Amino acid sequence: MIVTSTGIIDGVIQDQYGGRGTQFNENGVPTFSLPLKIEEAPEGTVSFAVVLEDKDAYPVTGGFAWIHWLAANITRQELKENESQTARDFIQGCNSWTSVQGNHQSKELSCFYGGMTPPDQAHTYELHVFALDCLLDLETGFYLNELYHKMEKHILAQYTLKGIYGKM
Repeated sequence: MIVTSTGIIDGVIQDQYGGRGTQFNENGVPTFSLPLKIEEAPEGTVSFAVVLEDKDAYPVTGGFAWIHWLAANITRQELKENESQTARDFIQGCNSWTSVQGNHQSKELSCFYGGMTPPDQAHTYELHVFALDCLLDLETGFYLNELYHKMEKHILAQYTLKGIYGKM
């Protein structure tokens, strides 16, 4: 399986998908989501799940990765930019902006793409895409651990696409 994004050029995430972009929610969190294209999905793939995380956040958060986007039950092989805000044919989980360090943003606002705003240095972001043999029994607002529990024994393939976003 191969995953590409026109929002990541030569390993660099383009400005519009993070804090240097132009689309933000009422709390100033970037909401313009990365596009992605999935090719060569394995036979038997029923759906895809997406996790966008920042492991370089460990020093900033005091020890945990920052989750920027969770999506599941994606039944097509391409997401256009900003579809986190506009598409209604897949479900989305809660990102880290709902945490203490995200100023307890409401769960309602946190169930979308919450873009990059690295405060200390350039961070490497990992977009994990999972090909699954089923639709997952999840509801909007699911958490990362719930996603991994539900995906267990259903992952046919996975691919990680990385990109760097510079310090704000």
